[in-house]
Amino acid sequence: MHGRVNPLTIFGLTAVVAMLVFYALEKRSPWFILAFAATCVLSSIYGFLQGAWPFGAVEIAWTAVALHRWSLTVKSK
Repeated sequence: MHGRVNPLTIFGLTAVVAMLVFYALEKRSPWFILAFAATCVLSSIYGFLQGAWPFGAVEIAWTAVALHRWSLTVKSK
């Protein structure tokens, strides 16, 4: 595949870039924490689809951590 990027790579890149953006914005609103959790799910899907199951599994763990932080933040406000 010289010179071409496949759709799975574009999906993974988009998911990881979105994770980074939402992580940077987390202090602004609990909704950014929830968005970070959602993009962790997308990154996990990407990991499993490309065959890197350890990456997919770690992203599931990050999803759980982010959802926990989101629930704590929402409860405290």
